[in-house]
Amino acid sequence: MPLSTQDNGLRFSTYNYNQNLVWKGNLETISFEQQAIKDKLLVLDKPCYIVRIAGKVGVTNEGYLYPVENGTTSQVELLTSIAPISLQQLGDPSFLSAYGVKYAYMTGAMAGGIASEEMVIALGKERILGSFGAGGLPPERIESAIKQIQQALPNGPYAFNLIHSPNDMAIERRAVDLYLKYGVRIVEASAFLDLTPNIVYYRVAGLSLNDANQIIIKNKVIAKISRREVASKFMQPAPAKIIKELVEQGLITELQAKLAEKVPMADDITVEADSGGHTDNRPLVCLLPSLIALRNEIQSQYNYPQPIRIGAAGGIATPESTLAALMMGAAYVVTGSINQACVESGACEHTKKLLAQAEMADVTMAPAGDMFEMGVKVQVLKRGTMFPMRAQKLYELYRTYNSIEEIPAAEREKLEKQVFRKTIAEAWEGTAAYLSQKNPEKLGKAVNNPKLKMALIFRWYLGLSSRWSTAGEKGREVDYQIWCGPAMGGFNDWVRGSYLAEPQNRTVVNVADHIMKGAAFLYRIQNLKIQGLQIPDYYTQYRPECQ
Repeated sequence: MPLSTQDNGLRFSTYNYNQNLVWKGNLETISFEQQAIKDKLLVLDKPCYIVRIAGKVGVTNEGYLYPVENGTTSQVELLTSIAPISLQQLGDPSFLSAYGVKYAYMTGAMAGGIASEEMVIALGKERILGSFGAGGLPPERIESAIKQIQQALPNGPYAFNLIHSPNDMAIERRAVDLYLKYGVRIVEASAFLDLTPNIVYYRVAGLSLNDANQIIIKNKVIAKISRREVASKFMQPAPAKIIKELVEQGLITELQAKLAEKVPMADDITVEADSGGHTDNRPLVCLLPSLIALRNEIQSQYNYPQPIRIGAAGGIATPESTLAALMMGAAYVVTGSINQACVESGACEHTKKLLAQAEMADVTMAPAGDMFEMGVKVQVLKRGTMFPMRAQKLYELYRTYNSIEEIPAAEREKLEKQVFRKTIAEAWEGTAAYLSQKNPEKLGKAVNNPKLKMALIFRWYLGLSSRWSTAGEKGREVDYQIWCGPAMGGFNDWVRGSYLAEPQNRTVVNVADHIMKGAAFLYRIQNLKIQGLQIPDYYTQYRPECQ
């Protein structure tokens, strides 16, 4: 067969490869040209054979391996080979069976409906798990989303977010009541600082026994966590004190209380590293192994029939980061920030364009609206918006003064003209009107607590800023609060020059498929490298091509 005169760059450095097998097949299927070689490396559902003929290394997906027969020689020297790989092989297979999905990948919730009904439905129709961003939405809006998603996905898969609300536990309870009423079977619990009666109620209310006397867990919990001490609580059974209270309130049965002693609070723990929104900015390479070790420790203590799976979130935006997480032992991966720039996202077009231009350094921490007084921060986009700076100023004023009236007149004037764009009295009027409907008890407290009143006025701006970003409020673009982690910049770097560079081409399903296919491709490349194949960078890059 004619050999190419061009050097394809492939070399083989290991000399202890298997001498007991030879490759047999049609020599014309062996490729020596660079593009043809890369095309064959990308055929994941076929084996890949690395052979050498007359000193040149080539690649083929065809043929078969055969034991060496004594005294026989072959002009084709087999260097190494790798079996086919499917996307289903990545991660923990029990994640696939538990949720009825096609691969170990899910999209996390982004509050305010940014992780929209359209997003969850588009993913669910392709058997990918998506979590609806219920955080910050009124009960009627959540109820509408439940009906729409259940109608489109009667058999799933889909999940709904349950966000911790330490300043208003009734918000958590209303969401739980809706999830139980409509039979929402998968909840993604996020921002929890501790277990609450609400999340315990949801979990335990779904416990029962089957005919074989085995425990059935109908209500699954995927807990997104960044702290070891919080993870420990979700990995153990529900606290006896909370269980006792739920029994006394008639919310769960005595049988369910007994069963609760034998199951963990979560089926899955998503390790949340440096992510958008609520985050501790922890590095995944440190946090993930730590929580896997904690899971192993607790599993040896309780011996659950199905060990808790540990997934990875925060920074997952490319095939490289996905494969890195899976190789560290993650059972599944979760994407967040990158989905916000997709077609199905609930964010407005202006926000999507800003996200599509973001680089890794274009994010910063800013005070969180839902936990403002506690000093909790969220990670947001700083490019194209003044929100982070203005939000930080509000927090500094809150820390420094005990009431709105104590703030110097010049500072108050700046707030009214530049930030609120209305008088402080008008901002309070809007805040009071909202609280009179949603939380009259807090309104009553604020009347006699100037510090609380000041915090609520500031939270008026913080709360609206994220809604402006979602709704596309004209004239308020510089005040958009856009939750975003450095993963967004990593994704933009990866897709630059491809069809996914433009926001209008980014669909959540295509993004998911390319990330997972790319991870499988990179696994093949790394495996071949480990076996001794020296392979130039040209072959190792996976770039999205229009499907």
